[in-house]
Amino acid sequence: MGFPVVKRVSYILAHTPDLVRYGSKPVREIPKDSSLLEKITSHLRTYKDAVAYPPHQVFLGNMRPEQLWEINQPWFEHPVPGARRTGPWGEIMPQNEFYGLMKIVDEFDLLLLEEGFTAAVTPLLAGHPLITEDDLGRLGNGVSMEQLKGEIAGGALPIYDGGNLVGCMRPGHDEDENLTAGILLENLACKASGVLALRQVLHSYDGGPESIDYVMNCGEEGVGDRYQRGAGNLAKAMAELSWCRNSSGADIKAFCCSPVHTLVLAASLVQSGVFNTVAVVGGGSLAKLGMKMRGHLSKSTPIMEDVLGALAIIVGRDDGHNPQIRLDSVGKHDVAASSAPQAIMESLVLKPLDRMGLKVTDIGKYATEMHNPEITEPAGSGNVPRNNYRMIGGLAVMRKWLTPADLESFEKKYGMPGFSPTQGHIASAVPFLGHAREMILKGEIKNAMFLGKGSLFLAKMTRLSDGMSFILERNGG
Repeated sequence: MGFPVVKRVSYILAHTPDLVRYGSKPVREIPKDSSLLEKITSHLRTYKDAVAYPPHQVFLGNMRPEQLWEINQPWFEHPVPGARRTGPWGEIMPQNEFYGLMKIVDEFDLLLLEEGFTAAVTPLLAGHPLITEDDLGRLGNGVSMEQLKGEIAGGALPIYDGGNLVGCMRPGHDEDENLTAGILLENLACKASGVLALRQVLHSYDGGPESIDYVMNCGEEGVGDRYQRGAGNLAKAMAELSWCRNSSGADIKAFCCSPVHTLVLAASLVQSGVFNTVAVVGGGSLAKLGMKMRGHLSKSTPIMEDVLGALAIIVGRDDGHNPQIRLDSVGKHDVAASSAPQAIMESLVLKPLDRMGLKVTDIGKYATEMHNPEITEPAGSGNVPRNNYRMIGGLAVMRKWLTPADLESFEKKYGMPGFSPTQGHIASAVPFLGHAREMILKGEIKNAMFLGKGSLFLAKMTRLSDGMSFILERNGG
């Protein structure tokens, strides 16, 4: 048996501008500045703007990453003509429908939606190819505005659509800080976006949901309660609502590096014969909505952290066709390794290449942290992908595989512009997996290397950084 293969991928976005106020940064900053909420509201994008935003079209697969280099920046001033809601790998769902989906996946009646809003969104969801009659039954008929206001007066979190009150999120416990309305809103949004991505990837998969043996969630939400903080299993919760009735699952936590860790673990489970087919899923991170809003407001640009990103990937046994995850190519940032950027890159790039007898220039494309620079640069975080490509190119120069003069063209030849929402795990290399799979199947490239990095020090338990990498390669079968 050859190495495990990537059989299908999906990527979805949910445009949720009215949830920006509940991102971690806005929640902390709004009480300090009475005018901030109005400023945020005035800088929010319309759904039409979000759909036509070039990086979003790349994320969904309607455009290639390199096409962004052909569009003048700022990209938000150059919407894609005829932009579509759907793409080869998923869709960008409008806020009202996403609220309905959140209600559908709500098992404990935490989210209440107003009856008029529910009546308006029901036919929209009824026409969605991934929504069933059973789902519509779970959506229900909604509650009165009077009941909503009473719940909010009692501590529920108000939910808005277009500035209008349309629902509320109730806390799960009166005393448990892990079950407050705000935390549960984050968890439910992660679950809903993950379910949408998982349903999407299974929709076009010949094996169907019943063929999935195991689901692994690489999202950032640590669901749990006061006794088991972060212990919850969103993977199994997503599997349940995606009809994967023959599966179990678990969450994998490794900060932004989690998707790469999870894909390596998923491929290892398949290679070892423990499971035949594993689904990797990652829901969106509501906490990171509006994270860099201060930079956007200072530059008078739209707040582009107004979407939740999610992904799902099916890993299965070698079929002689789909690109393989080369498990002999895995790179890792050892505990003994330095956390200096060059040392991390040497661990993730040079060591696995040396082991395989390859040079930096033998890789068709490198996928690093694909953060959209139009989001990060106004906030002073720089162009993250470009910085990574410069370091990889620098390693090639050190080994004399390239000359210093070649560095200028390295990014465009071996890399790509960042195009992902800045929710750490979503941006961490894997947004390119769909493009890489397509390019390899078409014979445009032979392989691609995926590098994820993680900031473990953020949890104040270690000063270590983290990282893992693997090579996706054309199937020789």
